[in-house]
Amino acid sequence: MAKEIEKLRIDKYLWAIRIFKTRSMASQACKAGKVKLEGTNVKPSYLVKIGDTYTVQKGIERKKLKVLSLIEKRVAAKEAVRHYQDLTPEEDTAQFKRRFHAPVLKRDRGTGRPTKKERREIDALQNQNWEDQE
Repeated sequence: MAKEIEKLRIDKYLWAIRIFKTRSMASQACKAGKVKLEGTNVKPSYLVKIGDTYTVQKGIERKKLKVLSLIEKRVAAKEAVRHYQDLTPEEDTAQFKRRFHAPVLKRDRGTGRPTKKERREIDALQNQNWEDQE
């Protein structure tokens, strides 16, 4: 029978539920102000409580997580999902996915530099894609 955990550091929790790849990355995110509890930055040593809601920014992605249970060891992703609830609004998740999967323009090898006209067309296309994502 597994023992119930009463105290757990936020950096260790974020690592265990697979938000960050390493515990040191989770710790650095806390130190950089990327992990917040109700708008307040938390230190890596902050003790997690069940029911707390954290905002975690990882790159351009921002997640809102509610703690359902504490987990000390890193487990499989399917198991880790049971220990938190993702409260991130669906439109934020969709917006992140659109930006992440934006089309990439590629020129054929050997075609040289684009002409001034081609450059303008490329810029117009990129600006259009960027505005569509926002």
